[in-house]
Amino acid sequence: MKEVILAKSAGFCFGVQRAMNTVYSEADKKNVYTYGPIIHNTEVVKDLESKGIYAIDDIYQIPDPQNSTVIIRSHGVSKEVYESIKNSGASIVDATCPFVLKIHKIVKDASAAGDQIVIIGNENHPEVEGIMGWSDSPVYVVDSVEKALNLELDSSRKVCVVSQTTFNYKKFQELVEIILKKEYNVCISNTICNATEERQSEARRIARRADAMIVIGDSSSSNTRKLYEICKTECQKTFYIQTLSGLELEKLESSDCIGITAGASTPNNIIEEVYTNVRRKLCTDVR
Repeated sequence: MKEVILAKSAGFCFGVQRAMNTVYSEADKKNVYTYGPIIHNTEVVKDLESKGIYAIDDIYQIPDPQNSTVIIRSHGVSKEVYESIKNSGASIVDATCPFVLKIHKIVKDASAAGDQIVIIGNENHPEVEGIMGWSDSPVYVVDSVEKALNLELDSSRKVCVVSQTTFNYKKFQELVEIILKKEYNVCISNTICNATEERQSEARRIARRADAMIVIGDSSSSNTRKLYEICKTECQKTFYIQTLSGLELEKLESSDCIGITAGASTPNNIIEEVYTNVRRKLCTDVR
C-alpha cells in the first residue's frame, strides 16, 4: 500500500507568520505598502494587492508618504533604507523577523568595534543585503567553497562571522571550517534559525525514506530552493512545485512512499491542497 508523509515543519516559520499577522492587521487602512514583497510567495503578494497593499522597492514610489504606512518585510532592510523611510514621514511598521534583527545588532556592534564582517549566505538575497547595510566596516559575503578558500582578510583585525538565517546548515559548517583554517581571530555566530535547521533535517530524513519527494514553495524562495537541493541529494525523484497546478500526479504513481515538505513562506492552504490531492488520488495508507 502507498503512504504519504507530510513534514511536521512544513510551512510558515515564526518570523513569516509574525510578518503575515502584521500585514493583515494593517489591511483595513489606506495607503499601506510593504518594502519589498512581505514574503517570497506570489500567491500571498497577489492576495495583498487585492486588498490594496502593494510592494515597493523605493520610498519615492509612494505618492504621499506622510499619509502612508510602510511595513518592513520579514527579511529586514539596511540602516540606510530604514532611515530613508523614517525621513520620508511615513509611519513604519517593522515586521522584520526577530532572528534577523539579532543579526543586525551583532553586525552593528562588531563593526563598531572595528571587526571585519563575514556573512555566509547569498549576497543577492534581501536578508543578506539588509545585514550588510548595518556594518560600518568591510563586509565579505561567502556562499561557496571557492569563495571561502579565496577569502583574504586583514590578519591584524578580528573577524565576525554570521549567517543568513535560512542558509544550508551543513554547508555553513563546511564553509566555517575552511575559514577557521586560515587562523584569523574569528568569532563565529551560528545565526541560522532553529526552524531552518529542523526543517532541513526533517526534509533530509523523509527524503531518505521516500521513493518520491514533493517540495512546495515559490520559485523566488531561497529557503525552499535549499530544501529542494537537500531532498534531491537524498531522493532523485524530487519535484519542486509552487502550487497543486504544478504537480504531475502521474509521475508519482509508481512510488510507494511519497514525502512532502514546504518552505517557510508557503501558506498552509497550498500545502493542504497538495497533501489532500496526493492522498486522495494515489494513496490508501496515509501517515
